[in-house]
Amino acid sequence: MKLHEYQAKDLLRAHDVDVPPGTVAETVDEAVEAAQEMKQGGAELFVVKAQIHAGGRGKGGGVKLAESIEEVREHAEAILGMDLVTHQTGPEGQKVRKILVTEGVDIAQEYYLGVTLDREESMNVIMVSTEGGVDIETVAEESPEKIEKVWVDPSIGLQPFHARRLAFAMNLEGDAFKQAVSAITGLYETFEATDSTLAEINPLVRTPSGDIAAVDAKINLDDNALFRHPDLEDLRDLHEEDPTEVEASEHGLSYIKLDGNVGCMVNGAGLAMATMDIIKLAGGDPANFLDVGGAASAETVEAAFRIILKDENVEAILVNIFGGIVRCDRVAKGVIQAAKNVDIDVPLIVRLQGTNAEEGKRLLDESDVTIESAVLLKEAADKVTQALGVRA
Repeated sequence: MKLHEYQAKDLLRAHDVDVPPGTVAETVDEAVEAAQEMKQGGAELFVVKAQIHAGGRGKGGGVKLAESIEEVREHAEAILGMDLVTHQTGPEGQKVRKILVTEGVDIAQEYYLGVTLDREESMNVIMVSTEGGVDIETVAEESPEKIEKVWVDPSIGLQPFHARRLAFAMNLEGDAFKQAVSAITGLYETFEATDSTLAEINPLVRTPSGDIAAVDAKINLDDNALFRHPDLEDLRDLHEEDPTEVEASEHGLSYIKLDGNVGCMVNGAGLAMATMDIIKLAGGDPANFLDVGGAASAETVEAAFRIILKDENVEAILVNIFGGIVRCDRVAKGVIQAAKNVDIDVPLIVRLQGTNAEEGKRLLDESDVTIESAVLLKEAADKVTQALGVRA
């Protein structure tokens, strides 16, 4: 689950990371009021930032500097309600419903600071770079020597020398060094305390006076750990998620929309990946990842059909179910009933394997619903592409 910048900054503040004052606003008047309060506190420069779940906001016109209250108003009017297009939103962009008004910070140097899980090492890794303010992926590709990494053994945890080593790699000294150590420690503590999959400060900045501050923040939470953090689950912003994916989650389905024309309904993530691969090899193009889970009941199958068919690009559907926990004959009955209820108007190919697979295929073949059954996975993929008129 992704968080907005302002939400991530609130979490960082709770772990003693120095974050410039800021207020989230949903209207122009709220933005102006926030800036006026900051001005009374001595602020002379403001930053108006669009709050969407995407990077590259500045390049898309979603981050603006303001030297006066009137400029804050102008920028707020321009940004609120805009469809902000970045390299992560796609050409359709994302509507801006909230903005963050913060105090501006004079910047002498920008750094990157991030924590994530290194699955190959089975340890968390902390990364710093003196190339802050740009995509870390670009730095990793073009200047990997400018990224310093420290791996944290989970049996020991973060130690002071870890943070000091990273601060030394940032070429800092004096108070700036101490503040960087504090920021590194605070970010790591936030990462662990929230069960995050990613926590970044980019950029972490050094001011001309030598202070270290987090002027941007990104945190992605592990959905599988949210049961331990009901307070964090409340931070979910459904406006930032694909409506179809939200609907799928309400039915206990794992759904991700893709750009192809073959709808996929599978039980099990591994089988889903294999199904998409073989569709591609057969000349088709998967339109989605959809895992109905181990049960694959008639209700979940019907919900899955409705969700798949909301994609206007879908020209055929492949159902590939392994009957382990649930018997194939029950799945077949569920597919037949769901297909009747949904009134599917595209070719439907169904492959069932596992317990009672033969009985399941018989039920499909003898049903009064137009269904192409298959035994082998390649056979199923070939039938899909044949239905689309694609030459393998």
